[in-house]
Amino acid sequence: MALEIERRFLIKNDNWKEFINKKIYIEQGYLSKSLDGWIIRVRLIGKNSKITFKKHIQGFTNFEFEYSIPLSDAKVMISNLSNTIKKERFFLEVEKKSWIIDCFKENNYPLEIAEIELSDEKEDLLLPSFISKEITGMTHYSNFSLTNNPFSKWKENI
Repeated sequence: MALEIERRFLIKNDNWKEFINKKIYIEQGYLSKSLDGWIIRVRLIGKNSKITFKKHIQGFTNFEFEYSIPLSDAKVMISNLSNTIKKERFFLEVEKKSWIIDCFKENNYPLEIAEIELSDEKEDLLLPSFISKEITGMTHYSNFSLTNNPFSKWKENI
């Protein structure tokens, strides 16, 4: 079973930049969200593309099933969607832990979110100096929500 155990945080400074290993550009769009909570997403990552089925289970654990699809198919899907999001994703190694920083573009600029995937919900986690408020479970910060209610339109930003 494909489980994603993830915590998400806002960022308070640029100290994370010294830990960058890799950077990619992501464009993703949402095909649907069902009444029972499943979200279907298509994502372009360079010359790769994926379709993902995701559903929140409990706490900060989700089902996440992800499959490669032809790039040409993904481009057609995304070009026909209005709820898309663009971001630069940075991969970091901090204290032997792998972190991801998403720097959102366009209507969600200047939002930056740090994510870390854990082996289980009870795993101990030391937060690096660039971490601010935890936003795990705050649905208005989800990528899906940001496509419909962009950060730039929020009355009070972080």
